[in-house]
Amino acid sequence: MTETSDVSNKYYVYILYSLRDGGFYIGFTSNLKQRLTYHSKNEVLSTKFRIPFKLIHYEYFINEKDAKAREKFLKSGFGRKQFKEILKRTLGDLPSATNT
Repeated sequence: MTETSDVSNKYYVYILYSLRDGGFYIGFTSNLKQRLTYHSKNEVLSTKFRIPFKLIHYEYFINEKDAKAREKFLKSGFGRKQFKEILKRTLGDLPSATNT
C-alpha cells in the first residue's frame, strides 16, 4: 500500500448549533471554511434566520459518497440521538438559545 500526503478530495460533514433557536444544522461541503462564512453572512437559505451559529462538530472524509452517507445518517433519528450522546458534554456547555 502506498501512502500519500496529498489528498485532493476533501469532504466535510458538520454540525452547527443555533444560538438563536437552540436547534442543529447538519451539512455537507467540500470547503468547510467557505461554507461557514456563507452561514455567518446569511447566504444559506436554510439557516438564514437562525444565526448566530457555533460549529460544534465536523468530520473529514476523502470519499464523497461516504461523507454524504454520514450526513444522511446524522440527520436520521438514530443519528441525531447518537451525536447528542457523543457530544453531551459539549452540548451541556453551550449557552441557551436566546429566542430573539
